[in-house]
Amino acid sequence: MNNGAVNSTDIHVKAMILAAGRGERMRPLTDSCPKPLLQVRGKPLIDWHTEALARGGFNALVINTAWLGAQISSHFSLQPRQDGRKQLSISYSHEAEDFGGALETAGGIARALPQLSDVFWVLAGDVFAPGFEFSQAAVSRFVASDKLAHLWLVPNPDHHPRGDFGLSADGLALNLPADAAGPRFTYSTIGLYRQALFKDLPFGNPQGLKAALAPLLRAAMDNQRVSAELYEGAWTDVGTPARLAELNQTTTN
Repeated sequence: MNNGAVNSTDIHVKAMILAAGRGERMRPLTDSCPKPLLQVRGKPLIDWHTEALARGGFNALVINTAWLGAQISSHFSLQPRQDGRKQLSISYSHEAEDFGGALETAGGIARALPQLSDVFWVLAGDVFAPGFEFSQAAVSRFVASDKLAHLWLVPNPDHHPRGDFGLSADGLALNLPADAAGPRFTYSTIGLYRQALFKDLPFGNPQGLKAALAPLLRAAMDNQRVSAELYEGAWTDVGTPARLAELNQTTTN
């Protein structure tokens, strides 16, 4: 743990916040407001992410947008964020402007690759994990490995009881079927990635191909190229108005 301290040995990586989704299950709240800008405990959900990244020293961000994306870029231009050392540098991949809509997760990441570092963080703009630490130590461990991705998994929430992936005793993410005997956990949507995971998609995705992330991860898992760990801190997929309301009725630790 580096407790947010940044020094000359830190590895420069960028982070990508996924913010292009329509948020259908959050309607009518998302009819006029993109889901990452919904208020959670007094501030927009996406601000929890940018502030946590900045505390870890990750100041260079890429945000992809589609639905009501102009509101997201306006939010940051009107309220510049800084972490006490330097202002965040935020660039955008406006998928709706370029292609008329969102490109799904892998398609959106592939589109943003020219703006990203070789190793980069990815996190969804619609999850709430107030205690998660984006650490330089995690980056260093990942860079030193031969893995294409490192995922943080969480205990399965009630709305996703079967989970997504297994986890071996030695820290490998496992492509287990839903009916597997072993336990499966839910992908938190927080992870570290290498650009090489997306090598089968056109660099920069110039044609705007839509592509899902899970098949890429599962193929890499079958080759033992994805590591993982269990995160047991507070975590919520803010996917429905009821979950948002529940979050706003409680306070952080």
